[in-house]
Amino acid sequence: MKLTERQQHIIEIVKENEPISGDKIAHTLGLTKSTLRSDLAVLTMTGILDARPKVGYIYSGLGFQPMIQDRLSSLTVEDIMLAPVSVKQETTVQDAITALFMYDIGTLYIIDDQKEMVGVVSRKDLLRSVTMGNYQSAPVAVVMTRMPNIFVAYPDMPVLKAAKSISRHQVDSLPVMESRTSNKIIGKVSKTTLVNLLIELTDKELDA
Repeated sequence: MKLTERQQHIIEIVKENEPISGDKIAHTLGLTKSTLRSDLAVLTMTGILDARPKVGYIYSGLGFQPMIQDRLSSLTVEDIMLAPVSVKQETTVQDAITALFMYDIGTLYIIDDQKEMVGVVSRKDLLRSVTMGNYQSAPVAVVMTRMPNIFVAYPDMPVLKAAKSISRHQVDSLPVMESRTSNKIIGKVSKTTLVNLLIELTDKELDA
């Protein structure tokens, strides 16, 4: 898998202007930032660019590493997904908050009695719910985002496609469904999962 002409142009812009924000890169190219999200996701996932909050993009100095790109292109979500943490719809907001901190995660997946996913609730959702009256006993179902308004992944989805989806939709993780005809959740892939994968692949490349 080769870099596109636009991705190569982005690299040159960052080299010449680092640190530079995504908005400024888009302005230089005469495009919108949303149009560039997938390109920036690929360039950061492959380690060519480093995205620093409140600073912008910088050139890592690693250059294009075909072995890492090839390895990423061959991996699917099933290869890297982790076990999801799920709770029932009747779980109270108080207990959901406790679960988030207990498992040190950013998202809980809400399931019904058939163990199919019906919604998700994020750390931000739960923190907002604290402003509600009597939030301790309120069911988590009242604050969750419901299906089908949830971006999901599947076991055979390429890792790079999942990374682009996370970046494009600005979510912390994607629930992995058993199949395209099932709402049974079997895993998750998150920003942290992807970062750890990139570190692992980069270390192997440097050690080779």
